[in-house]
Amino acid sequence: MHPMLNIAIRAARNAGKVIVRAFEEPNKIEVQQKGSNDLVTNIDKDAEAVIRETILKSYPDHSIVGEELGEHKGKSTEYQWIIDPIDGTSNFVKGIPHFAVSIALKVKGRLDQAVIYDPIRGELFTSSRGQGAQLNSKRLRVSKANELMGTIIATGFPCKHKHHLEAYTKSFQALFTQTADMRSSGCTALDLAYVAAGRVDAFYAIGTKPWETIAGQLIVKEAGGLLMDFTGGNNYNESGNLICGFPKLSQAIVKEIRPHLTDTLLR
Repeated sequence: MHPMLNIAIRAARNAGKVIVRAFEEPNKIEVQQKGSNDLVTNIDKDAEAVIRETILKSYPDHSIVGEELGEHKGKSTEYQWIIDPIDGTSNFVKGIPHFAVSIALKVKGRLDQAVIYDPIRGELFTSSRGQGAQLNSKRLRVSKANELMGTIIATGFPCKHKHHLEAYTKSFQALFTQTADMRSSGCTALDLAYVAAGRVDAFYAIGTKPWETIAGQLIVKEAGGLLMDFTGGNNYNESGNLICGFPKLSQAIVKEIRPHLTDTLLR
């Protein structure tokens, strides 16, 4: 195992202990509203602090960007860690056991290592660039579905982008009529991990954030999946509009939803 992946796993597991302990004692969870339909808890911050401490203990010169605690500029700009301490905070707050720790490492701007850890199920999704993707050390491959019929598509409702509701609803309807089922879990990181594992066939959503998807991007790619924006291009990190799955299925989703999207969503 790559030594930096090993540190990412250690950091994710350390954070997972903090999260599970709080999940079992919900009276200790303090919730704040940081934006429209966007929650943060004291546990998000505590978990991110634990992750930072674990990483910096081994790599004190590295840089870190976290969802809750912002940017730590290390001496080395070549190594940048991107952290989402609890992706699925709303689930966590409501007592729904579906959330994850997401940690990724970029080396010279390229995604190099990734971990998504579900502390409730003890499922550890990992990837090193060029080395495939694993779930608890077992190799992952995306579903080989290449058409919409019979598929299950994961999605994220645009709760933070309700001005896109009409376009989203039309695109959802276009896909729903052709798939076996569609579902929204409330945890983007696990949605991507489940695409990599073949548990769902594809994922699409409006306005995702980089810290939610960055680890999942590498895991999906290394499991044989393709990521694209709503035009079929590579602008998903800037736009936040993301589709991923088996290459032909991702392209089929683009073809189906594109006529229903506004110009803003096609940038």
